[in-house]
Amino acid sequence: MELFKVNKELFMANCNRDVRYIVNQGGTGSGKTYCIMQRLIALSMEQDGIIITVAGQDLPNLKVGAIRDTLHIIGGNRYLSGWFEHNKSDNTFTGKNGSIIEFKSYADEQDAKSGKRDYLFVNEANGMQFSVFWQLQIRTRDQIFIDYNPSARFWVHDNIIGGSDCALVISDHRGNQFLPEDMHREIEGISDPELWKVYARGMTGKLTGLVFPTFNIIDAAQYPTDAATKMRALGLDFGFSQDYCALEEVRLAHGQLWIDEHIYSRGYTNTDIVEECRRRGITRRDLIIADQAEPKSIQELKNAGLWVLPCTKGRDSITFGIDLMKRYTINVTRRSTGIINELKQYKWQVDRDGNPTNQPIDRYNHGIDSCRYAITYMKGHERQQPGRVRTSVIRLY
Repeated sequence: MELFKVNKELFMANCNRDVRYIVNQGGTGSGKTYCIMQRLIALSMEQDGIIITVAGQDLPNLKVGAIRDTLHIIGGNRYLSGWFEHNKSDNTFTGKNGSIIEFKSYADEQDAKSGKRDYLFVNEANGMQFSVFWQLQIRTRDQIFIDYNPSARFWVHDNIIGGSDCALVISDHRGNQFLPEDMHREIEGISDPELWKVYARGMTGKLTGLVFPTFNIIDAAQYPTDAATKMRALGLDFGFSQDYCALEEVRLAHGQLWIDEHIYSRGYTNTDIVEECRRRGITRRDLIIADQAEPKSIQELKNAGLWVLPCTKGRDSITFGIDLMKRYTINVTRRSTGIINELKQYKWQVDRDGNPTNQPIDRYNHGIDSCRYAITYMKGHERQQPGRVRTSVIRLY
């Protein structure tokens, strides 16, 4: 019985039983995560009572990646749908033979010390600290799978690749026959040579000319409290099929800029945005600065009871907003995976001689644009009251 169609070359590379580590380094659209989940599903059915842990930097990231792929694989086959029981609250899939596929994130090294497993899959490993990975891998009895986009060298290159017990699998979109043709063209058409090397060919990059070359990734517990916050607003960039909808919370506290992500996903309607805001406790007391190019959407959100104002756009508004952000030390919560990925890839355009200009590329900027909207508004109203902004303009603490 054929349980699922596979990318045969990539799937067989992940069936290597001679090594402990199988490292999947790949460009965007290569299908590496999907393929690894197919392999793990097969292993769980072949071996009774085993535990497979799929670990990521946070559950929201897993839900739009590895969990979504798993649901697609299992849901596409009647036999698999009958074999597995999905517990949504625990993020587990349990087979009839007692094997469990669990999806987990770990706050820190101490958190990773809990639990043992037979197989481990570290999804998007460059978002996980090596200390966390180390604790997970010493509690894994059999084999470990790792995948990532190679935007820059990190602990996998220094500690795993090159060892006698590691197999490195490099893939890119050209080997994924299930990817739509328009996506192949989009990836192959990446104009920046360094980005093309990373995302079209899966080769380890060294990105230069970044708009935000340095920023800090922090745990949620380090995010400033209401009492410590001087100003706060949320920025919203609308998106749907091609572009991401991004809702970013921005705080100014302790003389630094703090960002926490609420939404970063495609396919969000205005109704979805309202429902997600309600789920996260965002009410009419929380100011949202949204893309002024979407007046109808802004009005719909206002009609639903949210406090939404249009951003101000004009000549040089992009570079002005970037300059405001760059005046501060930027701290981003670890769970804000969308904007973290943007900050790692958002670059200055270059001229014909390859020299950076003062204009950024028009890519990897949905979350960043949201932050620009928020901080530009906050700083524009800062002078209304020394040290504070009127509560009629922005919520204060």
